[in-house]
Amino acid sequence: QLSLVESGGGSVQSGGSLRLSCVASGGYTYARYCMGWFRQAPGKDRLGVATITRDGGGIVYADSVKGRFTIDRDNAKKMLYLQMHMLKPEDTGMYYCGAGYGETSLKADVYNYWGQGTQVTVSS
Repeated sequence: QLSLVESGGGSVQSGGSLRLSCVASGGYTYARYCMGWFRQAPGKDRLGVATITRDGGGIVYADSVKGRFTIDRDNAKKMLYLQMHMLKPEDTGMYYCGAGYGETSLKADVYNYWGQGTQVTVSS
């Protein structure tokens, strides 16, 4: 069973930056999983923010974060990162790290494992 733990969330003002981290443990070899970051606001669906293929060679961003967020992974360290710049109030939400066996996707339902989330709050 793969376990994921996110960290790095916090409260920042609009225009600020944060770097989220997700560490994996257990399960199969980490490099076998496609990975993604997702955001969920209270009462809303979990939305894909950025995803990355197993080898890190393929990356997809949601239109709303292109040019501001960067996803990266370190397979040797079993880590996933999300660097967020120029944060906006609409970026506020719980950020989850997801791992999946299938193809990389911004759709949450194709991911098999989730962390507990880390809260990001951006004030105007």
